[in-house]
Amino acid sequence: MNINVTFDAQAALGFVRSQTTHIETAVNETVYPDIQYPSLIPVDTSAHPFAQTVTYYSSDKFGKAEWINGNADDIPLAGTERAEHKTSVYMAAIGYGWGYEEIQHAMMLGINLPNDDAMAARRAYEEMVDRVALRGDATKGFSGLINYPGVTAASAVNGDWDGTGTTEDQILEDVNSAILGIASDTLYTSVANTVLLPPAKLNSLATRRLGDTTMTVLEFLRRNNTYTAMTGQPLDIRAVRGLETAGVGQTQRMIAYRRDPQVLKLHIPMPHRFLPVYQDGPLHWVVPGVFRLGGLDIRRPKEVRYIDGI
Repeated sequence: MNINVTFDAQAALGFVRSQTTHIETAVNETVYPDIQYPSLIPVDTSAHPFAQTVTYYSSDKFGKAEWINGNADDIPLAGTERAEHKTSVYMAAIGYGWGYEEIQHAMMLGINLPNDDAMAARRAYEEMVDRVALRGDATKGFSGLINYPGVTAASAVNGDWDGTGTTEDQILEDVNSAILGIASDTLYTSVANTVLLPPAKLNSLATRRLGDTTMTVLEFLRRNNTYTAMTGQPLDIRAVRGLETAGVGQTQRMIAYRRDPQVLKLHIPMPHRFLPVYQDGPLHWVVPGVFRLGGLDIRRPKEVRYIDGI
């Protein structure tokens, strides 16, 4: 028996178009728990999707109250120094597609097209943004959270947390010194609420007992630290990949900072979006995906501090 199969390109295109709606909905609702930037850096999508640059201002406060004579006319003045900065916005892309056989098979059985490739495209977008946000991209002049110029980098007061002679008290002193350093640099108008550590260091704190108690160093640190003592709020302590060699001389780095949009922002004027499907060859259909990324801006470098040699 001869079976005639007629290929209808328009029918195939219509079928693929109908499939992209539910696939894109599922893809955009997916959360990738190992993507770090959304929980570490405030994201700003307010700029026009096709803005060429994003302009922002960094500021630094100065001034100190002093005793004066009741008839004095030399009043101490406070003020703010502001500097204008611009960050460029660049286009990037990642999409997905289907072949003739996949489409015909789904149409024949009346089933949905697989969304694996769409999920892979979205994942690739998140991975790129995560990399740029944390490590920057030299080809575009971007710096990341772990290597931003202008942020003070200092050596740990004690350091060498894994050394046999390093005590739990010395580790706690290093962390609290980083938190307090930001407070003193900002005349106690700001205090770090987030501490980032290399994964191995966080694991060490989570498994090392405090003295002869049943409490780990990490448990104690979360409850007893300068930020919590000053504000009553819990200190956020997290592990971040890449800090293992981020310090001066490839040393391990700790980051203490105030996680707030006034301090730092990641500009994504156009988050990843899928464009309409089109046929790019006799047996292949493509769904382009594009986004525009402006990189990380640390607006108040004094409210971020690097501590190396931990």
